[in-house]
Amino acid sequence: MKHVVKKTGLAAFAAAGALVAANAFAADAVPQIKNGTIGYVVTDAHWGVYQSKDGKEECPDGINTMGPREQFKAEFPTGGTLAETALKREGESWFPQAYVEKFPFHEAKGTVAYGLNLDGKVGPNDFTSPEGEKGIDNQLFRVVGCEAHFRGPDGVIWFFDNKFMKDFNYSRMLLELSGVDDLTNDPDVTVHLSRGLDKLMTDASGNNIMPGGTQHVDDRFGKKFQATLKGKIVNGVLTTEPADVHWAWATFFGVPGSQHLRGMRLQLKVSPEEATGMMGSYADVDAWYNQMISAWSTHHLSYGQTSAPSIYRELRRLADAYPDKNGQMTAISSAVKVGFTQVYIEHPQAPSGKEIASTKPDTKAPTTTGAER
Repeated sequence: MKHVVKKTGLAAFAAAGALVAANAFAADAVPQIKNGTIGYVVTDAHWGVYQSKDGKEECPDGINTMGPREQFKAEFPTGGTLAETALKREGESWFPQAYVEKFPFHEAKGTVAYGLNLDGKVGPNDFTSPEGEKGIDNQLFRVVGCEAHFRGPDGVIWFFDNKFMKDFNYSRMLLELSGVDDLTNDPDVTVHLSRGLDKLMTDASGNNIMPGGTQHVDDRFGKKFQATLKGKIVNGVLTTEPADVHWAWATFFGVPGSQHLRGMRLQLKVSPEEATGMMGSYADVDAWYNQMISAWSTHHLSYGQTSAPSIYRELRRLADAYPDKNGQMTAISSAVKVGFTQVYIEHPQAPSGKEIASTKPDTKAPTTTGAER
């Protein structure tokens, strides 16, 4: 009888523990959530390039190898004047609109790609996600999927873009959720984007970003990057409604700049410590090219055999949204695999001296304005 009572007691205790665990993400049980608000900072970002084990699935024709040096040698086998050779090639990189392709280019193929269904349709040019979702829109993958620069883990842009995301304060994009009742299921949350001003908090190695740091919102020079989105959380996954945003994205040794993302939406698995998933959008072609390609020198693009004018031609050819007055598409469907780490977000003081919303538990902590920093 004692054994029966003992087992029954243990069963009841286990059931109670399971109930507590099931509600662990409720707002009132998560110390990182204050007044229904929790903040995150972006710490990882890679353009969504799906890679099969041997690369044959997406790149059956191989990786592009006709980069700046190879194209230069093929186009000017006997040399020529500086203006007719080197300056001509540099001009085509900076002003690629009139460039006429002379060399083969291998675009990514196959049926699988990372991304989101941006238009709500399943079209003939769409992909299927690795998880089996159909209708994935990511034409940018066709452009850069067979470019060594964008393939991990040793692609130069793949590696350094992510490193710059952590090293350069300019890229300090913040994600703030408010109206949060539960991080597991909540039908109505507000997502606010802004740019932070502070370095990331790391562990002793300096390599791993730790949750619990503080970020002060740049409300002076960072207004361009502020946006408000509506969203919901279902089974621990946050999804947002589409919105046009500017996303701070410094590249190549801190060159400031941004991506103009049209119809951007997020699909993130959220927890008290982090948020990871996908950022899908139609990336403005010119903004993407200027920041991701021409911001890098021809010398560095040569590391991965990336021809700038060839990339631009492909971007224009595969652009699939937002036509201009002449009917030419100005944006291309894209995906970014993103990771965020939890932070406490401090807003600047309002003119009255009262602090605007803060996600930091200690409300007595000082706040600063962008101008003071």
